[in-house]
Amino acid sequence: MGELPSDWFLKVRLKLRHLQLFLALDDHRNLHRAAASLSMSQPAASKLLGELEGRLGVQLFERHSRGIEPNWYGEVAVRHARSILSSLQQTGDELNALNAGNAGAVSVGTVMAPAVTLISRALERVHRQLPGLKISVDVDVSPALVPRLLEGELDMVISRIPAGFDPGHFVFEEIGEEAISVVCRREHPLANAASPSLAEMTAYPWSLQPPGALMRQRVDHLLMYHDLSPPTHIINTSDVLVSLALVANSDTLTVTSREVAELLCDPQRFRVLPTEEALSVQPYGLITLRQQRLSPGAAALTTLLREVIAEGWAKG
Repeated sequence: MGELPSDWFLKVRLKLRHLQLFLALDDHRNLHRAAASLSMSQPAASKLLGELEGRLGVQLFERHSRGIEPNWYGEVAVRHARSILSSLQQTGDELNALNAGNAGAVSVGTVMAPAVTLISRALERVHRQLPGLKISVDVDVSPALVPRLLEGELDMVISRIPAGFDPGHFVFEEIGEEAISVVCRREHPLANAASPSLAEMTAYPWSLQPPGALMRQRVDHLLMYHDLSPPTHIINTSDVLVSLALVANSDTLTVTSREVAELLCDPQRFRVLPTEEALSVQPYGLITLRQQRLSPGAAALTTLLREVIAEGWAKG
């Protein structure tokens, strides 16, 4: 394959149907099922794909007796097809919202801590200024949110840029570190201790985010720094409500963000244990795509988020 010109998609006569076929083939990994999902015959789908591959001069999908799957070229085509089709869907959503007299639609992704206070404060303001703006908020971990931003499913995210992603694709506006707390039930043996040590804490069961998650890494590194073995009994879950349910009904300890602890941990049922040192994880920030222009609604929400941050939200 030679170098493609900037208008290659015009020269190879790329169609919307090609993009839909890329996604169907990636989802089904079978030409017959992919064609059926698009209400096409298998020969028609095969011809459509073959014609495009011929014009590009490169094969995108490998055919096997067990099915079909994208090669490296195909992976690139599938990833960008998802982004294009997602953007087109969002365009329709925004046009429908404007046609209905609303102010458009915005999709935001965020890690847990900002969802508790920062996002809620910004949403309160944006609804006063733009009551018709349709907003959806998804809470997840950074490695799940950033790919969705790249694919066009989200307009912005409040998270960290995970390892393996090129920072050059993003505009990152740092907000602050995420303070974390160790939580136990009110009747826990350590609940009234003046300064329980980490060694004492590790004698009890823990409910933690799965290995590799940022908050889990901070706990693991802290134990290693103090030359302590991990707790012998650990429940791995990314669901904070599951962790708090375990804490409320047993001697299990958990680690959560300070904002979540303040919001969900009723002092009548829970205690935040003092630790030998302040615990936090690396800073998160407001992330947008460098090459993508925000919609008016997304730009308005971004402005209000910056206002809340500037007022000292990150400092509590």
